[in-house]
Amino acid sequence: MVRTKSIKKKSKKAKKEEKNKALVVAGTRKRSIARAVIKPGTGIIRINKKPIELFNTFQRLTLSEPLVIAEQVLKNLNQLDIEVNVKGGGVESQIDATRLALARALVNFTKSQELKRAYLHYDRSLLVADFRRKEQRKPGRSKARAKKQKSYR
Repeated sequence: MVRTKSIKKKSKKAKKEEKNKALVVAGTRKRSIARAVIKPGTGIIRINKKPIELFNTFQRLTLSEPLVIAEQVLKNLNQLDIEVNVKGGGVESQIDATRLALARALVNFTKSQELKRAYLHYDRSLLVADFRRKEQRKPGRSKARAKKQKSYR
């Protein structure tokens, strides 16, 4: 006699709950792209596998703005783990892209309209990306708007 194991199929609701455990959100600034993964956890925040505490003072203050506002509104931020991966651009644009990704991740994960309003009231650039890009260099010129020098001698 052969015994077979019965395979239990997961319901659609269970599959949705598994999917909703982690959320991936992106933020951009100039050439920098930051992807934030937010999930329930112990309150660890890492940027490129580096804890937020290791950044210099001004960068840490900029990065912690969305976290401080969320802490004031939600009160239970230490139950979320956030892992951010940033590529491209310069240091400051990476910081701005990370800040945007953090704020968007918190709003999308918590689905809190109160948090969204608090971000928009504090600084609109926490949720809305800055679309400005570097202007293209024109052919035969050294920079985007620089003209050739003339000499009438």
